[in-house]
Amino acid sequence: MHSAFTRSHALAAYTVSVLAGLTFVCFATTAFRDYSANATIDTVTVLVRNVPDYSASREKNDMGFMIFDLKADLRPLFNWNVKQLFLYLTAEYQTPNNKLNQVVIWDKIIQRGENAVLDHKNIRPKYYFWDDGNGLKGNKNVTLTLSWNVIPNAGHLPNVVATGSHRFSFPDEYTTSKM
Repeated sequence: MHSAFTRSHALAAYTVSVLAGLTFVCFATTAFRDYSANATIDTVTVLVRNVPDYSASREKNDMGFMIFDLKADLRPLFNWNVKQLFLYLTAEYQTPNNKLNQVVIWDKIIQRGENAVLDHKNIRPKYYFWDDGNGLKGNKNVTLTLSWNVIPNAGHLPNVVATGSHRFSFPDEYTTSKM
């Protein structure tokens, strides 16, 4: 005869095994789904200033500023296993000092049930666009790309880059007016 402790332990172990199996089946139903979507990005205003960076060495560095439009329909990405999307807009460029520079300038979280159609006009960056030198002035090859992380209920966290990016250039002269 088994004691009550042994029986409860066996029941708990069986319950955990069944729940783990169900979680795996749930994950498998959406594991190979394509989470890509198209995004349209356009810059409205682009400026560059040479200002002191008080957070670091106080020497003057380039700070980019832009106003942009963003359009994307992310409704098809949501299914029963998607809890939320973490969107972020990155600017990627090259300078003589660094082959690859990536700066996150904007982000947003979209929960399940919220409006997943983005049609934003005249958005200002959420984060400063600093360069660690003077690599923004006259830079002709800056690319804006929208990416997102899919946060599921069960399974892996895919990192997806949208199809469609926007390439722009910074002006050849520094701006002295307020941004």
